[in-house]
Amino acid sequence: MGVVGVGYLGIRHAKIYQTLENANLVAVCDINPERLKFVSHQLKVKGYLSYKKLFPLVEAVSIAVPARLHYRISQEFLKNNIHVLVEKPFVLKLEEADRLIELSKKNNLVLQVGHIERFNSAFSATLKLIKDVRFIECHRLSPFSQRGLDVGVVMDLMIHDIDIVLGLVKSEVKRIEAVGTNVLTKFEDIANARLHFKNGCICNLTASRISDEVVRKIRIFLKDAYISLDYKNEEAFIYKRKRSSIIKESLPIEKQEPLRKEISSFLDCIIHKKTPLVSGEVAKEALEVALEIQKKIWQKKIF
Repeated sequence: MGVVGVGYLGIRHAKIYQTLENANLVAVCDINPERLKFVSHQLKVKGYLSYKKLFPLVEAVSIAVPARLHYRISQEFLKNNIHVLVEKPFVLKLEEADRLIELSKKNNLVLQVGHIERFNSAFSATLKLIKDVRFIECHRLSPFSQRGLDVGVVMDLMIHDIDIVLGLVKSEVKRIEAVGTNVLTKFEDIANARLHFKNGCICNLTASRISDEVVRKIRIFLKDAYISLDYKNEEAFIYKRKRSSIIKESLPIEKQEPLRKEISSFLDCIIHKKTPLVSGEVAKEALEVALEIQKKIWQKKIF
């Protein structure tokens, strides 16, 4: 295994690889010499300034670099017959997604995209209960940070919920409404979108990276109940109607680190030739909706 980009997220990938029996971390890469020296010394592995140095050394790689570099770097690893786990957002253009999907199929490689909420224990615990979804409400808020600033909040945060919603509703999106504005960057920093699905389900998504608190919540309204899920605290509750009152039940959750589950799944797909839970094709669907939301926002920016 190798890891390209050992910032906040990349170093977590690297540390997890070192704890897994079926992985052997052999190299890391970063364009920041001081960061690279620190991480390679801490992890006791080779460090390289150029990702191309990893081609003869690794069979699979995690790519945790700025979004604008995802396509170029992922493409080169796939061309060199190396399995790829690339962090979200997948890429920034649909044609780039198509090219990476085509390359992975041609070379019989695993291409997985890091939509980590799919591996959240609270989400996993609710899946078997979710049927006939009528309405979904998502809130994903964060304080401002220096990470992910080469894209707007739709690609940075909201795309997690877009991916989850598309997986739950399993219907085509009929119409999209969206508003948003930039505050501290040149991209949208706060956004709200409303998705209308062909089967009648409606989803409301709010994302902000200028909040004073961290919120990661989704509420899923079914025919006779609704589920409230907190990704951050890995908690889930179901509310059911009983005669003239509503009963609240806590769902049993076996908590596990989502990133560890995601990486373990990636390795399992490579070893046993499985299709990833979030394949290139699945990630492209979320990308398509995210791009349309961005387009709507910038057509009628609030300010």
